[in-house]
Amino acid sequence: MSFSAPRIARRNTTFLALLNAGILLGGAACGLAQAQQSPVLDRMSITAGAFYAEPKIHLGGDTRYGRVDTPDEKIDDETLPRVKAEMLIGDRHGIAFDYFRFDKDYSGAASGNTVYEGRPVSGDITADANLRIEMARLSYKYWLGQDRNAFGIGIGAAYLRAKISGSAVAKLSAAAPVENYNWSGSDSASDSVWAPTVDLAWRHALNDKVRLYAEASGIKRNGGTVEGHVYNAAAGVEWMATPNVSLVADYGIQKIDLHRNGGSNADLDLKLTGPSAFVKVRF
Repeated sequence: MSFSAPRIARRNTTFLALLNAGILLGGAACGLAQAQQSPVLDRMSITAGAFYAEPKIHLGGDTRYGRVDTPDEKIDDETLPRVKAEMLIGDRHGIAFDYFRFDKDYSGAASGNTVYEGRPVSGDITADANLRIEMARLSYKYWLGQDRNAFGIGIGAAYLRAKISGSAVAKLSAAAPVENYNWSGSDSASDSVWAPTVDLAWRHALNDKVRLYAEASGIKRNGGTVEGHVYNAAAGVEWMATPNVSLVADYGIQKIDLHRNGGSNADLDLKLTGPSAFVKVRF
């Protein structure tokens, strides 16, 4: 009997060590499960497609003959190329890139009253212009959720470049005494700005093949020669045709409102609404 006590003690010590190890491993497993990425998030993806937009535009600016503004009007529908990419670092930290370009020829006419050489005049102006806008956005998102739902909150920076070129012809007339003025000219201008962005996103998996999503972002620029805001929102669906390839469709809006300050003021108000279609490749 004198030899059994040490054996029992050793067995108890071994049992307690195994029990402690099991508790530690169980806690580690729970921690890993909690940190697991949501199944609605991809480790890395590239999305390419087109935005079929219905543009509504307003242009305005100062000229040596006075202020010229075009009426708010819809122009021909335009298909805009668009590229997006996303990468998940760890289980919660996402990096997203988004690029689109608007390149459109525009013709318009306006009439009204202004002052030329100190005299009130009235008349008409016609203009032909090319407007090109490019925007690239890079943002960071922190993702919440781990099951079929994920919510992203992010901040980032956007680069916006706008260029307009064109020509115009004006016919003006003055009374007392009657006098007519005709002029024509052409010019171009471009500007680019950096601005901070705020991003919100939601992802939901209906099943293993279909996902729903919604996203919105806003850009605000104050100070400098170019001021204004840009915001966009979209809601869509993704169907996973294969484990690595998806077809994506959504409906979205892009609103661009810019004001140029300086020697001559200019305004651009552009609204794009319509559906988009993409092919998404996951890695």
